[in-house]
Amino acid sequence: MLVLTRGDVRQLLDLDLLFEALEHAFVELSAGRTSVPPRIAARVPDKGLLAAMLGYANGVLAAKLVSVFPGNDASALPTHQATINLFDDETGRPLALLDGTEITAVRTGAASAVATRALARPDAQILAVLGAGVQARSHLAAVTRVRAFDEVRVASRNPEHAVELAQEVGAVSVGSFEEAVTGADVVCACTDARQPVISAGWLASGAHVTSVGASSDGPELDAETVQAGLLVVESRDAFEPYPAGAHELQGLDPDSAAELGEVLAGTREGRSSPDQITVYKSMGHAVEDAAAVGLVYRRSVELGLGTEIEL
Repeated sequence: MLVLTRGDVRQLLDLDLLFEALEHAFVELSAGRTSVPPRIAARVPDKGLLAAMLGYANGVLAAKLVSVFPGNDASALPTHQATINLFDDETGRPLALLDGTEITAVRTGAASAVATRALARPDAQILAVLGAGVQARSHLAAVTRVRAFDEVRVASRNPEHAVELAQEVGAVSVGSFEEAVTGADVVCACTDARQPVISAGWLASGAHVTSVGASSDGPELDAETVQAGLLVVESRDAFEPYPAGAHELQGLDPDSAAELGEVLAGTREGRSSPDQITVYKSMGHAVEDAAAVGLVYRRSVELGLGTEIEL
């Protein structure tokens, strides 16, 4: 079996190739040509959870175990840590064990970039990133590849973290979420907040909003933002209870949302006007992991990277 470390994954995971793989995975998901059961989790009281995400998509059969421990000090241990096993889809033989922490971080930002490319106005000029952790960095790296922003703003509940990240990536740090969102064309909410960090009243006409935060205790977006315009999800599983689904979507009609794969395939309408608000609520999906793992594994074989072990 091949073992791929975080360093290996980082070297092998090309963003532009990942965008392409994710687009194909989302289309296949919405067309019903994948097999992905709902996410399940075992909880450690007052500490966190261990979730299992299994999926078969585009010839990739994989299983991810991801722990979510919000109390971790991000400077020492990430809040999200994961491993992924890849299996041969002809025989079921284990093929590879991969670090899943890097894959989870990168594929989430890359999926948001795919959604941004499909939904944001082509002339979007101002990007606001809310949060200053792993996902904020991932989104800054990915979303800026699909739109040519003139201004990038970063805000965090910890102002020092916002300043540090802004200096690191050449962005502007601002003092509040409201200041970051006001006038922004694209907003990426990347927090672990237990209550909304955005108010619909702050949004500019025609803004595109991405939300990847998924606290076990509450929503990252307010109800008015979720229902402000076109709502897009990875899968309608997002309307299930947490951890399979999002707090923001509880009680809403799943048919009120388009799946990203439907928009990409043209079977559901995307943005309909320059003034329309579009919202992409992401909960992470196993087809995203499958797309990333398949890409990493194929490139590792081509380049001879990784370590072979006997179990």
